Amino acid sequence: MKKHLALAMAFTFLAFTSSAFAALKPGDKAPIFSAPASLDGHAFHFSLSKALKKGPVVVYFYPSAFTGGCDLEAHTFATEKSKFTAAGATIIGVSQDSIARLKQFSADPKYCAGQFPVASNPSASIGREYGVTVYPMMKGAKDVRGVAIHHGFFARTTFVINKEGKIVAEFSSQADHLTPPEHVQRALAIVRKLDHK
Repeated sequence: MKKHLALAMAFTFLAFTSSAFAALKPGDKAPIFSAPASLDGHAFHFSLSKALKKGPVVVYFYPSAFTGGCDLEAHTFATEKSKFTAAGATIIGVSQDSIARLKQFSADPKYCAGQFPVASNPSASIGREYGVTVYPMMKGAKDVRGVAIHHGFFARTTFVINKEGKIVAEFSSQADHLTPPEHVQRALAIVRKLDHK
């Protein structure tokens, strides 16, 4: 329990202390990417360009599966998924987790619940293209299950991309002091406005 609390405090510290934050901003062209992903425990290859053909896309970067804030964020996205679908929007979560971890995370009814995919980016290349702050692996870090975390962490950052491939919104826990559920609610409000244009 103490280790989990220490990890949660470390994520909170990381969320508010970086000076290297320089994420892409509204009006910027969203970098097109593809990556191995999992939906409801099934691996596939996610393509942003294919997703954009259907409508706007919410790309959210998060530190790690099976950690407090990330679990809450995934659960909230899953709970609100039908509202994103009604607005024509696709959701994709991106972390440095392995695809094996994400297969479990994407299927777990407490988290993604099979409602939306999460992509694996161990090299952090996608996050760097988007200007998301990347933190190194924390020695001794474990998830809520007590399983060691052997990867670095993205700062919690969300992008809303319109169907033309332009970023229309960017927000983070670092710069905007948002809780994980607030990321979801803000993204939903934005895609709903896009749907009405």
